[in-house]
Amino acid sequence: MDFNIKRDSWFIKGICLHISVSFFIASFAATIYLDLWGHVWKDLFHILVTPAPLITDYFQVGNLASAFLNAGLCGTSCWALMTFLNAECRPSMLAGYFLVVAHCFYGLNFFNMWPPILGILLFTKVFKVGFRYNLDMAMFSTAFGPFISEMLFRYHVWNYYIAEQVQISVLGFIYVIIFSIFLGFAIPAMLPGALKLHKGFNLYNGGLAFGLLGLFIYAFMYKTLGIDAPRSYQLPNTLYEAHGNSYPTFIICYFAIMFLFCLIWGWFLNGRSFKGYRELLKSNSHSADFFVEYGRGNVLINMGVYGFMVLTYFILVITFTDGAGFTGPTVGVIIAAMTFSSQGQHPVNVWPIFLGYGILSIFVAILCVISGMEIPWTLSTQGYLNGAAFATGLCPIAGRYGKRFGVIAGFMAAVICTSTSAMHGGLMLYNGGLTTGITALILVPCLEYYWHEKKRA
Repeated sequence: MDFNIKRDSWFIKGICLHISVSFFIASFAATIYLDLWGHVWKDLFHILVTPAPLITDYFQVGNLASAFLNAGLCGTSCWALMTFLNAECRPSMLAGYFLVVAHCFYGLNFFNMWPPILGILLFTKVFKVGFRYNLDMAMFSTAFGPFISEMLFRYHVWNYYIAEQVQISVLGFIYVIIFSIFLGFAIPAMLPGALKLHKGFNLYNGGLAFGLLGLFIYAFMYKTLGIDAPRSYQLPNTLYEAHGNSYPTFIICYFAIMFLFCLIWGWFLNGRSFKGYRELLKSNSHSADFFVEYGRGNVLINMGVYGFMVLTYFILVITFTDGAGFTGPTVGVIIAAMTFSSQGQHPVNVWPIFLGYGILSIFVAILCVISGMEIPWTLSTQGYLNGAAFATGLCPIAGRYGKRFGVIAGFMAAVICTSTSAMHGGLMLYNGGLTTGITALILVPCLEYYWHEKKRA
């Protein structure tokens, strides 16, 4: 299929606008559903001024309605930048948008998203390249939002108290300016290099690049200077205790409506048929562009079908295992799992990754039972929920080398998914992408070597 840049650019902007509007509608609906009148804007303020290392739950810092409102504000801002700068939107722009709104439920907010973006803007001015051509990179840079909040509200020398136990640092503004300039010039240089390391087998490319950069920044700011490591910070929230049990029903309904809308919209665009979707499911997902190869209708159909698959996985593991439920981070990673649904993720290549997580869980449970140890985690432990969603970025391994190696990739990613956040102190939001990047660095060279030797033999 032909890729019409102008037509598909407006189509991507339309997807972003629809999703952003859905967040506002969800915020209003949650306000009515839970009777949160008078709490939404106050709790949004709590979200904006609270330090938020992984995995700070914005449902507890604020409430259900304020978290969706935060996502709506951030998402609409990204759409406005795309539209008013007349950006040519390709699938990478859609991926950047998804990652912004996904993290608006834990760690990213309308306040801390802007300094990294302005750093990228400065880079484009210095090197005289169009900012509108680098909007996707600017959106990816928001992964460092928690660093911004830490510098302003906790990493301080002189303090002023502004709300309950929240502090703002005068010197922190200077830190943020320096940090944002550093990010603006480091990120454009690191992203292409990370792609060469994993050779396109980790769709969440920014996770590896930003994870290594976050490791350096965190080590200098805290370990080198002997400053206490950051921790999740939450204000007392009686609303969450009162209404938290009502959140899962609302969230499941929201996602069901969203994915059904994508499915129906795609079906209409595809000539009221699913023609071509079977071919999409045969894609090996490596360096894929579903817009070019299968058209807009099939991209939306895939978002709907794949979205229901991801939602089903989360419902099953939350229902049948003990752990986290539909928290802010859980909602965020369901959205994050959709990031590359137009560039490689589809049900056929993703289910082996989930299976790999399940096999590790069973393996650990059996070992613990035999040895008399307590089972340390389940598939619904928050870290493993997050890890599974981002491990879907390894789907090109399943596509290129077969489903069994997709299972192995999922198994390996599950092993290390809760260890990587210590590298950057939880201050870099793309921790799942860092996990998949490391997994690809280990697995892909082995596959390439032995695949080559097998063919020679």
